[in-house]
Amino acid sequence: MLAGVSTDWYTRLEKGHISGVSEDVLNAVARALQLDDAERAHLFDLARAAGTGPRPRRLAHRVRPGLQRMLDAMTDAPAIIRNGRMDIVAANRLGRAMYWPVFQAQHSAPGRSPHPGATRGQPANIARFQFLDPAGPDFFPDWDSAADVTVALLRTEAGRDPYNKELTQLIGELSTRSADFRSRWAQHNVRLHHTGTKTFHHPAIGDLTLDYESMDLHADPGLNLTVYTAAPDSPSHDALRLLASWAATLDAAPARTQDDRRHHGHLQAATVAWSSGRPLWRVEMVSSTISRQSAAFSSSS
Repeated sequence: MLAGVSTDWYTRLEKGHISGVSEDVLNAVARALQLDDAERAHLFDLARAAGTGPRPRRLAHRVRPGLQRMLDAMTDAPAIIRNGRMDIVAANRLGRAMYWPVFQAQHSAPGRSPHPGATRGQPANIARFQFLDPAGPDFFPDWDSAADVTVALLRTEAGRDPYNKELTQLIGELSTRSADFRSRWAQHNVRLHHTGTKTFHHPAIGDLTLDYESMDLHADPGLNLTVYTAAPDSPSHDALRLLASWAATLDAAPARTQDDRRHHGHLQAATVAWSSGRPLWRVEMVSSTISRQSAAFSSSS
């Protein structure tokens, strides 16, 4: 009776029979169990879904033109928009360059197979890349923590939209193919994802430690905007400048397997120059060389 709820009511709650439960009861249970904000929201989402029945929310796979213009106006910070299924549905230039391995895994160049479960033409999916692609642990150096967050976000979304077929299919695929996902899913953890710090290891740029701010787009239900920044005068701040130069070379040259290898080879020289503490003008000079050589390659091919 700690929550002021009878034993019969509490038994119903434990079994998931929460249709028609009042907000007062849910608040009492949340207080008694000392639920955090994410867990409390998840409890109310489950009650709401139980009361409304199967009304799946359609997952967005693209954004309004105004949202894309907003992203494109952010020229100094990587930014992406994702849906609750962890599909990247839009990005600015730096966001696409930073998540380049994820996009490559989903939309593979000729001669390279996508990771298991990927389908060309669908949005790049962070969760599928993280758990099914061999490059996932390299891109996310703190893989265990990143994986925990991803599964908790998917669990949170499943509470909001438990009847969504696309979401259910993704969870089923990951549970079947990945023991790491399966064990985390069984923990029933949920999470709100608003602010923090993430680490990445970009295959061309190297290590990045970035702060992020994440917010739900209330005018576009189900979509979330995440923007990454680096502390001023930090190595990651310099790395973002290098990423911008690399992104320009991607814009200038068609995407093809041989081209990608050349980009990687030249960027290794730039990365070494940056990570060894040489002055930034050296990195800018190397980046300029990359652009010239990329243009020459494009014109000759």
